[in-house]
Amino acid sequence: MLRRLYDWTLSLASKPSAPYALAIVSFSESSFFPVPPDVMLVPMMLARPDKAWSYALICTIASVIGGIFGYVIGLALYDSIGAWLFQLYGLTEGAETFRHAYAEYGHWVILLKGLTPIPYKLVTITSGFAGYHIGWFILLSVITRGARFFLVALLMSRFGPRIKTIIDNNFNLVAGGAIIAIVGGFVAFKYMF
Repeated sequence: MLRRLYDWTLSLASKPSAPYALAIVSFSESSFFPVPPDVMLVPMMLARPDKAWSYALICTIASVIGGIFGYVIGLALYDSIGAWLFQLYGLTEGAETFRHAYAEYGHWVILLKGLTPIPYKLVTITSGFAGYHIGWFILLSVITRGARFFLVALLMSRFGPRIKTIIDNNFNLVAGGAIIAIVGGFVAFKYMF
């Protein structure tokens, strides 16, 4: 199943709708969707290395806008939607401790969590819930999300053919590692806070 998704994503890269699909996934991941945009981003960059930088820009912009939406969920709707999302992911206890960490480490929390496998939606919703300054939140989101996606673009543009060969030859291992990273991010968030 994952192999079909990978092949489908590679074929999607040549379609005019590819950037829109990537933007939707990136926006959604920053506010409510559990799967990171890298699942689409990496295969699309491998299929179209000439578009790696524009794909990184699309992911960054959509992720920050999605992050603002997540921030609003935390700020205005935490008691309903935000709490439900945290409960869905089994992270209710960690969210409260995470919220208190903003008093002391706000800037660092956003910068570091935006680069790790810890799902960014948890950071965005909690930032709103904690009442973190929206201006700082947006600026730090641009920095951290941009760094993440442009680093992927750099790696794909420099080593794309080698990376594609590794993925093609070891797909199950790579897919398993990606799943472990995603699940590990949720677990890390739950037990770190």
